[in-house]
Amino acid sequence: MTNPPLPQPQLDRTPITSEQYFEYTPEKLELWSGFYGYGGQDLTGFYLGILANMGLREAVRHVPISKWLEAIQAVALQNPKLDEAMRDRLNRGLADLQAVADSLEAQS
Repeated sequence: MTNPPLPQPQLDRTPITSEQYFEYTPEKLELWSGFYGYGGQDLTGFYLGILANMGLREAVRHVPISKWLEAIQAVALQNPKLDEAMRDRLNRGLADLQAVADSLEAQS
């Protein structure tokens, strides 16, 4: 039997299937050193299910925009498909977005 597809978070909240729930939700969540866990189980499907149910727009509302940009930059810059010109373009765009985020966060 194959595993159901991983939940795919969207901008707005979306449901997961019962198959995804049973496959990716740990039987018992535990807290180990401040982290969710369950016997070394890969929790990627669980986290994606939570994000799908929450919706990315709602998730973004609860974390400063600058933290999202920092994460996007770290992941995007690891992409081996980026050539030097695209890497520079990405960094310039993220710097502009960071300036906007800083301004918005300063006004809060």
